[in-house]
Amino acid sequence: MRLTSLLLASVFLSAPALAEDVAYEVDGEAFTGYFAEAETPKGLVLIVHDWDGMTDYERKRADMLAEMGYSAFALDMFGNDTPTETVDHRRAATGALYQDRERMRTLIQAGVDQAKQRAGDAQMVVMGYCFGGAVSLEMARSDMSGMATGYASFHGGLSTPEGQSWTGDEPPVLVLHGGADTSITLDDVATLAKELESAGTTYSIEVYSGAPHAFTVFGSNRYQERADLASWGAFTSFLNEQL
Repeated sequence: MRLTSLLLASVFLSAPALAEDVAYEVDGEAFTGYFAEAETPKGLVLIVHDWDGMTDYERKRADMLAEMGYSAFALDMFGNDTPTETVDHRRAATGALYQDRERMRTLIQAGVDQAKQRAGDAQMVVMGYCFGGAVSLEMARSDMSGMATGYASFHGGLSTPEGQSWTGDEPPVLVLHGGADTSITLDDVATLAKELESAGTTYSIEVYSGAPHAFTVFGSNRYQERADLASWGAFTSFLNEQL
């Protein structure tokens, strides 16, 4: 059975009670997020997109989470006017935020505010894909850390920027990584593990053999069904523990 049918059959429990795009502004700039919600949500999941921006992929993941019984908000880190059509565009968009961590955190906060307006004071877990994984860990290391009960990275950037560190006070961290990822290597995974272990941060790391970078992206030539299903299962367990 292909992923589309297998994954939908295994995790879709009921249709979202609400699913809609959310227009909002940050410092006068237009952004578009996406909110999906279960009838009686048992917690909130904040989704941070890959380097190609907030797309139907994040909408699909939000719908999946809503159908599992959660509220989910996919925030927008780029804004409506940021081009993402080419690799150069995407490098420029992500590079600008990597170089301006204050701006990155402002955009995270704006997304959290939108999510909380809709989900209220529900406990929250943050998840991110690729670039979004790096954003999730940025949030975990920062003074925003206490906003969530856990942080997850799917094939995400793992390096700790100069001037930042792990303290051991962070909520649990989950790292889901491809063993064949040549963009973020196993050496990068090991470095992060040493940092987290030294700090005393609670963490779990899963590595999936043969899985390349972006192994969860449906329909792409990097997609690996086995790793996608396994990582989604690990994340589902993480949600059950943290929310």
